[in-house]
Amino acid sequence: MTAANITTKLDDIGLPAWIGVMVLGFIIWWPLGLATLAFLIWSGRMGCSARGSARWEHKMQRMQQKMDRMRSRMGEGSQWWNHTPSSGNAAFDEYKAETLKRLEDEQQAFREFLDRLRMSKDRAEFDQFMAERRRDESGPEPQPQA
Repeated sequence: MTAANITTKLDDIGLPAWIGVMVLGFIIWWPLGLATLAFLIWSGRMGCSARGSARWEHKMQRMQQKMDRMRSRMGEGSQWWNHTPSSGNAAFDEYKAETLKRLEDEQQAFREFLDRLRMSKDRAEFDQFMAERRRDESGPEPQPQA
């Protein structure tokens, strides 16, 4: 029986068979078990290769999506995370609250301005496209030939 046949049979059985061979290798002679473990990791049979990294990437992508959702919620004006304890000076706390409210209003107004600016730019580009299209459609008419 060749090594390829043994490998194929163990692959057919699955990971438990490989783990059993590795344990037997450690029992018989520890370098043999260590070599089996190295082979399992190197060949990807232990799940430490592309399948494992794909799972890791999927988890990281899900976490990034959750963080993006949280950031978007925070940006919508819900300020539950930003409540700071009182400084002990009521006048300063009132001034701070008014200043933060003014800055939030200015930020919202600026966002609305940018949205209007983008919309007007998009409208101008669309109008230009439609004008060019109408000009191309109504362009030079073919002359009847005599």
